[in-house]
Formats: sequence, C-alpha cells, structure tokens
Amino acid sequence: MNTKPSSILGTIGNTSLLQLRNVVPSNGARIFLKLESQNPTGSMKDRIALAMIETPERDGRLKPGGAVVEYTGGSTGVSLALVCAVKNHPLHLVSSDAFSKEKLDHMRLLGAKLTLVPSDNGKQTEKLTKDMIRAAHQIAHDLGAYITAQMENTDQLQAYTKMADEILDQADGRIDGFVQSVGTAASLRGISQRLREHDARIRVVGVEPVESAVLSGGPTGAHKIDGIGAGYVVPLWHDRIADELERVSTGDARAMAFRLAAEEGLFCGTSTGANVTGALRLAERLGPDATIVTIMCDTGMKYLKSFAQTLDH
Repeated sequence: MNTKPSSILGTIGNTSLLQLRNVVPSNGARIFLKLESQNPTGSMKDRIALAMIETPERDGRLKPGGAVVEYTGGSTGVSLALVCAVKNHPLHLVSSDAFSKEKLDHMRLLGAKLTLVPSDNGKQTEKLTKDMIRAAHQIAHDLGAYITAQMENTDQLQAYTKMADEILDQADGRIDGFVQSVGTAASLRGISQRLREHDARIRVVGVEPVESAVLSGGPTGAHKIDGIGAGYVVPLWHDRIADELERVSTGDARAMAFRLAAEEGLFCGTSTGANVTGALRLAERLGPDATIVTIMCDTGMKYLKSFAQTLDH
C-alpha cells in the first residue's frame, strides 16, 4: 500500500543504489553509487538536518518555534533551511563566499538569514572553518538560540545508521569496500559502524583533499572541494573509523565529476568526484570480484555557475 507523506520531510531517504556502467575499474570490480541527489534539496544532508532538529525537539532542547543557528559550507545549511521552514523554526546560518553561490541563494530562498564570513580568495581553510564556528556560537549566544553545531553533533549519527541499513538491503548484504569523503566525519563514522556490524571484513576508506590531508598527518592547506576537508582533525573523527585514507586533489575530484556527468549522466559535485576517484583506486586493490559502495553526496546543480566557469576556461 502506498502511503502519502504528510510533508516534504517524509520524502527524505530511501534513495537508489546505482551500479556505474562506464566509469568503471579496469579489473572488472563493481562500484555502486548511493544517489543522495534524490533527496528534496538534492543532498544527503537532508537526512542529518531532520535528525538534528527532531531529536532536540523530542527531548526539549529545542522548543516549538525556537530559533536555530548553524555554521555551514552549504549543503547542511540548505537542508536545515528546508526542515526549519516546514517546522517553523527561524534559522540563522553562518557561511562564506568560499562556497557555491547556488547554495547560499538556496538557503535564503528557503527563509534562512545569512551571515557570510570572508574567505582567502574563495578557498576553504582551517582558519575559515574556525572563524565560521566562532561566529555561529556568538550569534547563538546573542539570540539565545539552539545551535545544531554539526562538527560535534552526535544526533546526526542515527540518520547515517539508517542510511547504512538501506545500503545493506539494496546490496543484498554483499559489500567488500565502502568509500566516503570526510567533512564532519559523521557520515563515514555512522555508516561504517553499521556496515562493520554486518561484516567486519568490509574495507572502509576515508577520502580527504590532498591539499589539506590532515587526517593522514599532512599539513593543513587550502582546497576547493566543497563540504570536506575542514583543515584540522574534526571532533567526530577517530582513527578507528577508516582502515585507510585516500588523498584526492581538487583537480582530480572535479575531473571525475565532469566524467560522471558526460559518461554516466550523473551530474554531481566535487565531493562525489573525490568519492568515485577513491572507489576506483580501492577497486584496483581489492581485485575483480570486489563490490564497492560510495556516495553521490549531492547534485551538480548546486555548483552550476562555478562548473560552467571552469568549462569556459
């Protein structure tokens, strides 16, 4: 029996798992992509935004009609703007000119108030991340608002446990490797924990920008892969989350995003390009019988202007 959702929030999750057909490993291993672009705002962050609002609503930390504050590179902010619009929570977001204008416009159109922190020539750095966090906490203090604080929020992990259950069901329980880029580390942590409960042999790979590979012990730096690579070891990270770390450059991530569009018809962002690059490398190591799952984090429509500028040059 088909059930009709009571609001747009009821359409979050239950996204498709698609096998790549053209951008594939030379050894014949299989790579599957979880199409999180099918969520209402076109991003996997819809899942965590719902969890980060509904959990404090239930336990009383967030009152009916209470204001919410968050710092965001874009997708989490858009997702929170959607959830808060439906649930009637005023939302104040702190972001930056380092992130796509499409995301910033989307937040505003969904009713969020924005404070923008200037970046170093449009690049994501440790200083920018920490400046945004500091500004958001000050605004929350001044307003007496609830701050979701995604970098340390554990309410969101339950959303990724559910996502892992979807993956296991769709893959018929057969997965040899899982690859995901690291921003807050919540998605890799939550999904990998549930996958390992199913099969401890699953190889888990975290992806970070080669220009700022701090989890691998490298120096902090600047990169242009939206939503990942905060530039420091984030609070939700611990070394047991991943079996190994894969470093992918901004250029390689963007090139793979363009390949996925041209060869698979999958229009995605640079973090997805990084994920698929990491999955292809893992596939070559695991061999021809391997099945690897990674994530299409969001839609390329969130980056249309910047992608078009790249093509023009």
